[in-house]
Amino acid sequence: MRTLKFVYWEDGDAFLGYLIEFPDYWTQGESLEDLKGHLIDLYRDLTSGEIPGVRRVGELVMP
Repeated sequence: MRTLKFVYWEDGDAFLGYLIEFPDYWTQGESLEDLKGHLIDLYRDLTSGEIPGVRRVGELVMP
């Protein structure tokens, strides 16, 4: 099982959020649990290889 970090906030009656690894791709849900489901679907879409040009956040280790 993989753990994904995400950022979320409540805006009116919707929950908005994005995956830390893919900050350019936001989604929303009616509840926090609904948002989590949409984030899982978004992750699957972004890592499927079917969407060209997906932007990611990387990590660089300085020597």
